[in-house]
Amino acid sequence: MAERFSSGEAQYWPIYGSSTTTPTVSNSPIASVFHQLRSHSPTSSQLFGFLALFISSGILLFLLGVSVTAAVLGFIVFLPLIIISSPIWIPVFVLVGGFLTVSGFLVGTVTVLSWTYRYFRGMHPVGSNQMDYARSRIYDTASHVKDYAREYGGYFHGRAKDAAPGA
Repeated sequence: MAERFSSGEAQYWPIYGSSTTTPTVSNSPIASVFHQLRSHSPTSSQLFGFLALFISSGILLFLLGVSVTAAVLGFIVFLPLIIISSPIWIPVFVLVGGFLTVSGFLVGTVTVLSWTYRYFRGMHPVGSNQMDYARSRIYDTASHVKDYAREYGGYFHGRAKDAAPGA
């Protein structure tokens, strides 16, 4: 058995795999820490999971490094060709980017108009129930505010006349 000395007392820890799992002297803070560590130790399936996570993340990190290195080297090698042909590429990127932007806005506008048309015609497009719920909540809140203003608005109006009798 392994012997540990802590503040003058001998503590005997069991050999791993033996039937007793608690130390002989269990009132010391070190013994309670070791007991907590042993009670929260991972199972073998968790250890294999951590091992698999460690290996796969290492492989992915290696592949990321290889990809970044290849991209940087490719950029360095093709940089003269890119600089020489840049008068062609810049207008192409501007035209393609502009076309994609205008096309995206057009598709978005057509989608919104189609949804609005189907909603007002009563065809119940996707999300219309949420729209109806929001509209009813807004209407209910507005009516509560109106009732509150009617109830307490006269009170404040009457108090203002009392404060300024000539007004």
